[in-house]
Amino acid sequence: MRGTRMKKIAPVIILLSVALLTTSRLFGQTDSEELNAIQTVVPFLTIAPDSRAGAMGDAGVATSPDVYSMHWNPAKFAFIEGKSGAGLAYSPWLRNLVPDINIAYLAGFYRFDQKQVISSSLIYSSLGDVDFTNIYGNYERTFKPNEWAFDVGYSRLFTDNLSGGVAFRFIYSNLTGGFYSGGEATKPGISFAADISAYYRKDITLFNKNSELSFGANFSNIGSKMSYSDSQTSSFIPINMRLGTAASIDLDPYNRLTLTIDVNKLLVPTPPYYSTTVTDSIIAGKDPDVPVAVAIFQSFYDAPNGFREELHEITYSAGVEYWYDGQFALRTGYYHENETKGNRKYFTAGAGFKLRGFTLDFSYLMPLVQNHPLARTLRFSLSFDISGLRPVPSSTT
Repeated sequence: MRGTRMKKIAPVIILLSVALLTTSRLFGQTDSEELNAIQTVVPFLTIAPDSRAGAMGDAGVATSPDVYSMHWNPAKFAFIEGKSGAGLAYSPWLRNLVPDINIAYLAGFYRFDQKQVISSSLIYSSLGDVDFTNIYGNYERTFKPNEWAFDVGYSRLFTDNLSGGVAFRFIYSNLTGGFYSGGEATKPGISFAADISAYYRKDITLFNKNSELSFGANFSNIGSKMSYSDSQTSSFIPINMRLGTAASIDLDPYNRLTLTIDVNKLLVPTPPYYSTTVTDSIIAGKDPDVPVAVAIFQSFYDAPNGFREELHEITYSAGVEYWYDGQFALRTGYYHENETKGNRKYFTAGAGFKLRGFTLDFSYLMPLVQNHPLARTLRFSLSFDISGLRPVPSSTT
């Protein structure tokens, strides 16, 4: 019986490869416009913390709920199975550049009735040892910059198919430890933010197979600007809009396939073009020094090169997940960012193993650009059921 089941895996793997090749061709485009990447502080908030989504091209807003849903879409928690669960993820980051940058993520949830779930998470980013020098280049001290964010979320079922969620976030960024810069003392950056999200899923039939279609939306990090000194101009945190869809199909009682696509856009100002002769004179684009509420709406039409550049600010994630017998998973994905906005283009792959009570996942990142700082990035994630009633469903519901 097991041998018969395993024979069905090969066609699925072929399908995964074809899907990802098609995706890369659709998203692969080049242009000769100049680089104009959007800049924000605390970019660690946009990094995929878990291995499951990290293996699917950083797609996760519409996939099935798991313990790491806080980052992708808090509304998904309303559909999660089990009474409570927790997860821990870890990733050595940018190891092609420095040896000691790490990102750790702790998350958990608790269901207190059939419709309501509360959740929380903590992400911590250590930037490694940094040597500080004076204006003459003489060594003064070594400091380890660190950043973290703590979230509390609430999710609720509105109907049998629709849920909503909110999350509140405290963000702390200590990059200098109070070290003087330009004769002025610096300070840790602090910000408060919120997420607003929605999730819809419905059972359908595809090719006479039991299937599920889902949609997700998450407007995240809607919050105050951040400054690292009393006189420094405040900078935007990465306010983000994430939209996506996913479709899962039960090929037979032992094989399940999921395909998902996410699109993202930062809702912060695009840097304008300034005059080279007149100080602070904008010749194309909009003034970026605006309140947060104005910036969110302005971000849809403020690019110096117009609508074409606005489209370039959208990043795309596409992923595929295959489960065999609810115990072993294979995943792959592709992430695309336009050349003028950062040029992150990479394939991802990973696997998951589910045993009674816990799930172990890992992922691997493969950039299309040679000598890329993200090359060979690994992520490891562990999720488990606190209540002991059933395994935390990391991907099969």
